[in-house]
Amino acid sequence: MDVWFQDEARFGQQNTTTRLWAPHGTRPRAVRQQQFDYAYLFGSVCPSRGIGEAIVVPWVNKEIMIEHLRQISS
Repeated sequence: MDVWFQDEARFGQQNTTTRLWAPHGTRPRAVRQQQFDYAYLFGSVCPSRGIGEAIVVPWVNKEIMIEHLRQISS
């Protein structure tokens, strides 16, 4: 029997503060990015065998987790 360690992570881009040059004391309007973009990483390692498996997906659901478990079991 092998012992595996597994973890998930979400990586993405979020809005940042918009800065621009303007006369002192004014508050001009500026268009900035409003949407988010993420990727999810499922990773597992087996230290005793020195191997690992990972999958990167745009969303998370039960089927994705089952697919990751299939990777580990093979």
